[in-house]
Amino acid sequence: MDNSELQKIKQRYNIVGNSDGLNRALDVALQVAPTDLSVLIIGESGVGKEIIPRVIHDNSPRRREKYFAINCGSIPEGTIDSELFGHEKGSFTGAIGESEGYFGIANKGTIFLDEVGELPIQTQARLLRVLETGEYIRVGGTEIRKTNVRIVAATNVNMRKAVSEGRFREDLYYRLNTIPIQMPPLRERGGDILLLFRLFAMQMAEKYHLPKISLSEDAKQLMLKYKWPGNVRQLKNITEQMSVLSKEREIGLDALLQFIPKDEESTQLAPIPQQSVGQHSYESEREILYKILYELRGNVSDLRREMNSLRKQLDEARGLNGAQGFSQSQPIDNSIIPANYPIDVTPSRTSDIIQSHSDMLNSHSDLIHSRPEAQEVEAEEIKDFDNEEMSENESLNLSRLGRQMIEKALERNNGNRKKAADELGISDRTLYRRIKKYGLGND
Repeated sequence: MDNSELQKIKQRYNIVGNSDGLNRALDVALQVAPTDLSVLIIGESGVGKEIIPRVIHDNSPRRREKYFAINCGSIPEGTIDSELFGHEKGSFTGAIGESEGYFGIANKGTIFLDEVGELPIQTQARLLRVLETGEYIRVGGTEIRKTNVRIVAATNVNMRKAVSEGRFREDLYYRLNTIPIQMPPLRERGGDILLLFRLFAMQMAEKYHLPKISLSEDAKQLMLKYKWPGNVRQLKNITEQMSVLSKEREIGLDALLQFIPKDEESTQLAPIPQQSVGQHSYESEREILYKILYELRGNVSDLRREMNSLRKQLDEARGLNGAQGFSQSQPIDNSIIPANYPIDVTPSRTSDIIQSHSDMLNSHSDLIHSRPEAQEVEAEEIKDFDNEEMSENESLNLSRLGRQMIEKALERNNGNRKKAADELGISDRTLYRRIKKYGLGND
């Protein structure tokens, strides 16, 4: 393109800068303007992407038709289809009348879809149909409508990454990307930074009748080295701040450092927010599952300890019942409940475990009473033995089966005979007689 023609375009649209990247973007825009090819403008936030579609429309055969610039990220997901494609009366709550939508109103004109990467997946499918056939259907309607619209889109999203992650349709990306135009970030435009600073400083001085600010040499070097993550928009904001807040009209290095953030280092394309449709993050689900598993592991450990304690109590009860005799409700020994009996220790099975053990014990009551040991040992009747003498058989049985239990009972109760007797289920006097008989202690 002729340099004079390019300068006229810059003057017409108030474009400042002579960098190669900027000139190349304008050159491509002017070349593609006479066609109806779709254009995708790619660049970071704040680089001035909105100028390119205006240049394309004004230099195309559609320049006398309507031009709409639509920010796709600012329209709620629930209403964006209605905004773009229109709706029928009564199609949803609040639809008190018909709506043409942008594609209906802008027929034969140009629509600029800014932040196109923010479109919901279902809206992307509708947009693809318009691009391929020029057809669309209103929300709540059945009639196929036609439109002849030139679409220019822009995004600050890394589209290839969005496609690979399933957040943007691959077919729509290639359909929009017929002619790509890359807008360079401010940090790659070299001397354009100082030209833009002078423009913004002059505008502030004229608008608010302030003395115009300027930069010292060391401040200029800092401006050229800074990464400008906010690009032209950030430069304009900082220039306006210095114009109003700085007491000195010549901005030195120290003064400039007060206005330039020191923690802004990102120069990558902005990612799509996590709440965008089409993206699903499993981080929160994983954290919840890890927490549940961790808590469940603790519950299982507690249940194991409780079951071990219950098994110990059952073993002790078996020994006690060996001294006192069996009944139908008493537990059985390891020949009936194996030590490796599988136990489900999940929290929901706790009551089932207890019930299943109870049912098992009851179902084996006949077996318990058929055992030789059970037939030899008679249930002891709790009574006063002051005037009674124990039979020889009873003495032998108690000597064989009861001595160890009495020793353990006394040991657990620190020698307290009353507590030991209560634990064994016999009277104090009976325990006293047995202690004396077994030689377990002195009166």
